[in-house]
Amino acid sequence: MLTIFGSRKKNSRSGYCDGVSRRGMLKIGALGVGAFGLNQADVMRAQAAPGKTTKHKSVINIFLGGGPPHQDMWEIKTEAPKGIRGPFKPIATNVPGIQIGECFPKIAQVMDKSVVMRAVVGCEGRHNSFQCMTGFRHAELRSMGGHPALGSVLHKIYGPADKSVPPYVGMKTAGVWRDPGTSGFLGPTFAPFIPDGEGLANMKLNGVSTERLGDRKLLLKSIDRLRRDVDASGRLDALDSYEQQAFDVLTSSKLVDALDLSKENPELRKRYGTGKPYQFQYDGAATNNELILMARRLVEVGVRCVALTFGRWDSHGNNEGLVRHHGTRIDQAVAALVTDLYDRGMLDDVTVLVWGEFGRTPRINKGAGRDHWPQVSCAYMAGGGIQGGQAIGSTNRLGERAQTRPVHVQEIFGTLYKNLGIDVMTEKIFDPTGRPQLLSNMAPIRELG
Repeated sequence: MLTIFGSRKKNSRSGYCDGVSRRGMLKIGALGVGAFGLNQADVMRAQAAPGKTTKHKSVINIFLGGGPPHQDMWEIKTEAPKGIRGPFKPIATNVPGIQIGECFPKIAQVMDKSVVMRAVVGCEGRHNSFQCMTGFRHAELRSMGGHPALGSVLHKIYGPADKSVPPYVGMKTAGVWRDPGTSGFLGPTFAPFIPDGEGLANMKLNGVSTERLGDRKLLLKSIDRLRRDVDASGRLDALDSYEQQAFDVLTSSKLVDALDLSKENPELRKRYGTGKPYQFQYDGAATNNELILMARRLVEVGVRCVALTFGRWDSHGNNEGLVRHHGTRIDQAVAALVTDLYDRGMLDDVTVLVWGEFGRTPRINKGAGRDHWPQVSCAYMAGGGIQGGQAIGSTNRLGERAQTRPVHVQEIFGTLYKNLGIDVMTEKIFDPTGRPQLLSNMAPIRELG
C-alpha cells in the first residue's frame, strides 16, 4: 500500500531530497487534479451571481444499467393480451388512485413523497449511462469530449460545498454498465472522484501527523519556489491549487468517515439492507443496497452529486425472475433512503432519481424476457422540493408508446438543475472553443412545481 508520501528508500535515485518518492508526489497531485481541480474565480462568480443559492443541495442519481422494464414497474398493463401482459399485479400506494408494481411495496408507502414518470421519451437506445448522466445523446459534441455529466457541471458552477469533500463522487462497481459519468468537454479537472480501494488507501495519513504533513508541505513549496522562475507555462501555479485541495482532503476525515458504513447505526443499516444474495449480475453491477446508504452519507457531508449503478436490468431472458430479485432490493433501499432523508430534514435539499437508459419490449420473447425498447421508458424521483404523490403520463394499452404526457429526458435534467438552484433557460457553460452550451434544451417538468 502506497502511503501518502511513498516509502523512504536508501540510495534512491527516484525520490526528492526529503525522501518523498516521485511516484508518491504524483499520486497526491493526481488526487487533486482528478477530483478537486478548481478555478476559484468560477466559484466566486457562481456564489455572487443573482439567483444562485449557497445552500448545499445534492442529487443521488441511481442508474438501473441495462434498461428496466417500464411496464413491470410503475404502470402494470392489466388489460394487455397474453404475451404482452407480464405476471406482475398492481398494488395500492399511500396516495389514493395511484398503483404501482407489486415488487415495490415499500416505495408504495412513500408514494406521497415520490413521483413516477410512466412515459419517458427521448431515449437514445445505447447500452451505457451517458444519457442518464448528462441528459444529452452520446454523439453530441463528441469531437471535444461530449457533454459533461451533471456532477461535473455542479463542480464547475458551484465548486465544493466543503473544501475537504469532492463535489462529485462516482460509485464505480464491477461490470460493463458502471460508468458514473465523465467530465466531457470540461476536462479531467471536473471528473468524478471514484473512491476505489487504492484511492481510499491513498487518502489515509498512515501514521503521519498533521503537523508533520504541514512541515512537508512547506518543504514542497520551497522546492517549487526554486523552480518557479523557469516555469513559463504557469502550470506550477495550477499545481499549487490542486495540491491545496488534496491536502485539505488528507487532513480531514469527513470523506473517509462517510464511506465507512461501520460508523452507521446498525438498525438503519438493516432498513437499507445489503441487496444480497446478488443474482442476475453477470457482467453488470451488483444490487448493492449499501451503496445507496453510502450515497446518503456522502451528500450529508457535502458531496453535490453521487452517481451509482444498481443491478443489471438487461432482461432478454427470465424477465420475471430478474424483476422480482432486483425490484424488491431497489424497493427496500430507495424507500429507506427517502424516509431517512425525510427524517433528517434533508429531503427538500436532495433529489433522488432512479432510471435506466431505455425501456423493454411490450411483447415477451421466447426466452420469457423482454428486449430493448427505446421508444418509451420510465423514471422515479423524490425530494429536491418537488411536489410528490404523482404519477405523470401513461403509455398505450400495450405499453408501446407514450399516450398521455410524455416526459422527455431533457425535461428531467431541467428539473434536476432547477432543484439545485440553476435555471437551465439562462445558465450556460463554455466549451473549449468558447461557445456557450445550455445545460438542458428543455424547461423543468411543470407538474413538479
